[in-house]
Amino acid sequence: MPRDFIPTREAELVTWSNNFSALITAAPAAYGLTPPQAMSLAAYRSAFVNAYQTANDPATRSPSNIIAKNAAMDQLKAYARELARIVQANPSVTGQQKSSLGLTVRDVEPTPINPPADAPTLDVLSAVGRSVKVRLHDSANPTRRGKPAGVAGASLFTCVGATPPADISGWTFQGNTSRTTADVQFPAEVPAGATVWLTAFWFNPRAQNGPTCAPVSTNLPGGGAVAA
Repeated sequence: MPRDFIPTREAELVTWSNNFSALITAAPAAYGLTPPQAMSLAAYRSAFVNAYQTANDPATRSPSNIIAKNAAMDQLKAYARELARIVQANPSVTGQQKSSLGLTVRDVEPTPINPPADAPTLDVLSAVGRSVKVRLHDSANPTRRGKPAGVAGASLFTCVGATPPADISGWTFQGNTSRTTADVQFPAEVPAGATVWLTAFWFNPRAQNGPTCAPVSTNLPGGGAVAA
């Protein structure tokens, strides 16, 4: 969820609204607004700032003044949002102008997400019966928890035998996962004690994959859990 452009702290709202109103009052047409709109904004800003100062002055702080301050703040925020929508919808207002106002500058051309550059690191956590639990993590940042930035998930592959195939086409695709841990199930015809291999690669939200990690092997146990 995008961050709200209006500050939540009242002291910061005072500073933000002073700047917002001053720029619009100086040149309302530059933002696609009118002088009457600038005057209304200035009035809402002045009412809030005065009410804020009164409510925070120990000599005048009272429940009724706090209520008045909150009401003035709500009116200012509502009108500021109304004007902000007009400014955001005006194609002639530049991103620099919006930033100067303290508005969110929308990314109209999102930065493309490239295919993952690094292979994951695959660890075998345990093997129970025909099920092998694996964990994937960021090989470029070993201490990082979770997937690397720009990664949507991983594809898992397996094979059975003394040595793994050199090409991924010789592996069996086991499925995709969006988690960093997964249980890989081997079929019943794979005998207990067999050497099994696992490998994986990351993919991005556009299903573009990165390099495959080095194969990791383990042996299927005869029954009990075997930690890798």
